[in-house]
Amino acid sequence: MLNPGHLPLNAMRAFEVAARTGSFKAAGVELGVSAAAVSQQVKALEQQLDKQLFHRLGNRISLTDAGRTLYPSVDIAFTSLRSAARSLQDAPRRARVVISALPSLCEHWLMPLLRAYPQSAHLDLHSEEDPVDLARAGIDLRLAYGAEHYPDHVIDPLFTDHLVAVAARATDHPEDLQEIPDAALIHTSWGRDYGIEPDWAQHFEALGLRRYPDQAVGLRVASSAMALSAARIGLGVALAPSRMVADALCRGELRQIGGNGRSLPRPYVLVMPNARARNRAVQDARAFLLATASEAGGGVP
Repeated sequence: MLNPGHLPLNAMRAFEVAARTGSFKAAGVELGVSAAAVSQQVKALEQQLDKQLFHRLGNRISLTDAGRTLYPSVDIAFTSLRSAARSLQDAPRRARVVISALPSLCEHWLMPLLRAYPQSAHLDLHSEEDPVDLARAGIDLRLAYGAEHYPDHVIDPLFTDHLVAVAARATDHPEDLQEIPDAALIHTSWGRDYGIEPDWAQHFEALGLRRYPDQAVGLRVASSAMALSAARIGLGVALAPSRMVADALCRGELRQIGGNGRSLPRPYVLVMPNARARNRAVQDARAFLLATASEAGGGVP
């Protein structure tokens, strides 16, 4: 039986990593030991708890009911330990704020507006898709599309965006969107987090136009960031959230074709772990982002 006064931390750590990675071998790689050593640690923990924590099927493992009950608490405990150790390491240094954002939001909205942020030299920027484990990655602020991936965090709405059609300034595409040939329309896979797949037929409908472009022609790309890059170099006309193209429109790299389309179904949000609420540097960055998002409709200064 487990003695509460002598917690087997090494065995708990082996269990946590094995449960997270889904494999004793992967856990061994992360911990710098053999898969057999991880398995032995887990067996020792199972004996002390008198509970089987994993189903073992050859080289595969899966959590038992007991393992699923134990894992969340163990994961939270080790995440807290990592966070505390990181805080001690960072304390002597000048405070740096780690901001994570969706790739398109980071490149086309966040970075341009940082020209107006005095402390931009003290930021670490991460570009990644949702969801992100903020505590495990040491993230102070996260710019996300919708808040559903981040329960139990501080959530601030930034803005709700709408779609516009854009093309490179130097291209000779007609100003009338109806006259753009189907082959020049860039099709974007927006990803599951957008909740809808905004396409050209929907955009035309939002503008009061009856047109159903041929989906079999035109460049197809895997993200809105790729669509903007393709439009910028003249590969066609892209649908993009208006805030993502504000800087490029102001600098004359892109031009808008046609009117504003439908709004996206969810707002972009700023996510902050509760543990960062008293960090002055984090609060300064948070205040700047919220103020900028609310000024002039959240455009780039």
